[in-house]
Amino acid sequence: MPCVADWLNNPFSIVQGIFAQNVPNSDWEKKVTEYFKEKLKENNATNWVPSLNDVPVHYLKPNSLVKFRCMVQDMFDPEFYMGVYETVDPNTNARVLHFGKYRDVAECGPQQEIDLNSSQTVTSERQTLYCVPVPGESAWVKEAYISASQARVSPSTSYTPSRHKRSYEEDEDMDLHPSKQKEQHMGSGGDIHGCVEPKRLETEASAGHHLISPNCSPPLDLNFPLPGEKGPACLVKVYESWDTFKVNDVLEVYGILSVDPVLSIVNNEERDSSALDPMECMDTAEEQRVHSPPASLVPRIHVILAQKLQHINPLLPACLNEEESKTFVSNFMSELSPVRAELLGFLTHALLGDSLAAEYLILHLISTVMSFQRSFESWTKYSRHTFKQSYARRDVLPLGKFTVNLSGCPRNSIFTEHIYRIIQQLVPASYRLQMTIENMNHSRFIPHKDYTANRLVSGVLQLASNTSLVVDETQLEQGQLDTTVTLLKRNSNCQVHVSISKGRFQELTSVHNVTALGNLITWQKVDYDFSYHQMEFPCNINVLITSEGRSLLPSDCQVHLQPQIIPPNMEEYMNSLLTAVLPSVLNKFRIYLSLLRLLDYSISDEVTKAVEEDFVEMRKNDPESITADDLHRTLLVARFLSLSAGQTTLSRERWLRAKQLEALRKARLQQQKCVNGNEL
Repeated sequence: MPCVADWLNNPFSIVQGIFAQNVPNSDWEKKVTEYFKEKLKENNATNWVPSLNDVPVHYLKPNSLVKFRCMVQDMFDPEFYMGVYETVDPNTNARVLHFGKYRDVAECGPQQEIDLNSSQTVTSERQTLYCVPVPGESAWVKEAYISASQARVSPSTSYTPSRHKRSYEEDEDMDLHPSKQKEQHMGSGGDIHGCVEPKRLETEASAGHHLISPNCSPPLDLNFPLPGEKGPACLVKVYESWDTFKVNDVLEVYGILSVDPVLSIVNNEERDSSALDPMECMDTAEEQRVHSPPASLVPRIHVILAQKLQHINPLLPACLNEEESKTFVSNFMSELSPVRAELLGFLTHALLGDSLAAEYLILHLISTVMSFQRSFESWTKYSRHTFKQSYARRDVLPLGKFTVNLSGCPRNSIFTEHIYRIIQQLVPASYRLQMTIENMNHSRFIPHKDYTANRLVSGVLQLASNTSLVVDETQLEQGQLDTTVTLLKRNSNCQVHVSISKGRFQELTSVHNVTALGNLITWQKVDYDFSYHQMEFPCNINVLITSEGRSLLPSDCQVHLQPQIIPPNMEEYMNSLLTAVLPSVLNKFRIYLSLLRLLDYSISDEVTKAVEEDFVEMRKNDPESITADDLHRTLLVARFLSLSAGQTTLSRERWLRAKQLEALRKARLQQQKCVNGNEL
């Protein structure tokens, strides 16, 4: 029986065994998948598999089993490869069948040649996904995954006895100077197809589509959406059900690692030969460079198993539908009340003693956009009479989003920076977008299609689902925007527009960036730029806006901060707040916020009728100030209040509490308006 070392360190031996036993039956591919699926179900087996998120590539053995937690940044065109091929020995005429699946190059033994005209050859198709680490993934998430790992790795030297493993820096130098790389691999006039290694032939049918960077090329752009991100980018080769994956999906993939340096050599030679006849190569040099980067910089993973992730919180079970996971959820829900109380106290201190703002921040952090089908079924249960007015737009409005504008924040203060640091400690993925003139004019928010390189160039707003985006408006200087930018949340075409007059904000990039932010907040979509048209990409991003006055951007709810304490040293105060929280308590906060996002929610017919009657009475008593938008917001507050207490249905008590919170919030805004005359 194969041991752990076999299926982890040498998965090809397992695949070869299954292939040999089942050829010419095509079921061998299904049996390979089933074999590894069963292996990974064993106790803690997933923790034995090394992760590219945690371990540098040069510490991983080539052709070993690895995993990668990632976001699909781009999808390349499908490619053809030799799924099954036959080799022949010219001397003995002996023929052997081989599998090409899970390989970048086809291998054959000494004195063997691939018979390209064999009737046994099977041409198959696979999809290549360009994947990057989850943008904005929190440090505590990375650390927790590393702590749970039981993988044993060490610098690999056994794979290439005639070659020395290079560092990342040396690999980049080889990318810029391919002649050095070629010299190292060929030696003094040696032939790469000589007797040093078995002959290799690239299996991809689209030969000539690979090109290593020429000497004058700039360093390879790994196309991370957020600035300053680190980690590997990978070309993930998917063989089954690739139509279920789409751009921005978060995946965990298990597959065979391919970092064969021969790919760069073969691609460089193909470029040299195709340069003689441009018709032999239909792709541009830039496209070849982007789609076939050096494997040492962008490794390949040939997927055996892949799954979409519900979440990336390592403190939660990966799938909440399993029986063991239900026990975990049940046990945690039994102690939910004290966890909520502690979290409310913690956030109240962080918000300088403002408990109302802390309540709304909790509701914001557990909010999530419901899917259309689920939204329609849940909300139309009480879409009658006056309710129809509130939910007439339910077919286009993303239900469940709860963008909060925390106004009253000190201008040019470190307060908002520390609020973001606290949010970073609570959620699995986040990003702080400082809304400065420099960023708005020069940052790339919207992903766009580069037709020369045939790739999707990332932007700041290409984020994974459930990412917390903190937009900091306090960085703007007084007078820079309040006379130049007017945001209209909606017009007759249901779009967010920006009216620009004089000033530095007239630049086209800033107009597009502000418009994109507005559309993200209002419609939970980002319109990717494909030059000749725009394509809508739905998203589920929690947006918190911090500002001094009312935000220039739209929001679902404005909460004006009323500090009860003014620390003499803000930085010292915030640092001591984080230091005082026990790690075990902090982990409970993290589980609490992630788990409540995943719970279902419903409203009984009885409560529906009571809420409807209550709303009718509210309209009678104050028809001018109570609108359909007020009803929609109060229902959202009631929803998240219920979930925050672990209740998956709305009760009369939570409805009344939601009305009370909304009354306090509105009274505070009215009071602020009376003080300084600002618009609510």
